[in-house]
Amino acid sequence: MEAERKEQILAAACEVVSEIGFKSLRIADVAKRAGTSTGTVHYYFDTKRDLMHAAFDWNFEQSMGRRREILESDAAPRQRLRDFVESYLPEGDATIAAWHVWAELWVEALHDPDLQELNERVYGEWRRAVAAIIRDGQDAGEFRDGDAVIFANGLIGMIDGLSLQVLLGSRSMTADRMRAVCEQVLEWFFLTP
Repeated sequence: MEAERKEQILAAACEVVSEIGFKSLRIADVAKRAGTSTGTVHYYFDTKRDLMHAAFDWNFEQSMGRRREILESDAAPRQRLRDFVESYLPEGDATIAAWHVWAELWVEALHDPDLQELNERVYGEWRRAVAAIIRDGQDAGEFRDGDAVIFANGLIGMIDGLSLQVLLGSRSMTADRMRAVCEQVLEWFFLTP
């Protein structure tokens, strides 16, 4: 029951952050969203900062969990990489909410060494996942040769940058345009069939 309650609180914190941002978040907002009391939230998290650190980490775990099927798929590396990139396009309520939480993490991490460390850890996991798919594609002769980690960093950086433009409502970078850009870049990775 305790693990379930804690999970409810973390999910509620991410929902509130996605809607109003970290700076405006109050423990009372999270408690109300989770259907509990502020005392219960404080039972699990001493401070707003502790809650948000745990919520940012939880957001990443949920994000990777939604992609685990892609990562563990028997599909060809080319298809897995396409599916993985597609899954990060800022479309659909869950993915958009997760991106909002990420954007808040980045802002807060500028001034918080603990969040910088969390960001480093989660990007390390994401980088390893993408690089593993790229290595599989290279081993299968489907992808260009080169440093898979460098390719992964470039792809992740592109996805982050384009996603922020989409989230900010850019008229020149919609989700469909982002998909087209990503597909063009992926085509560069792929060797001709």
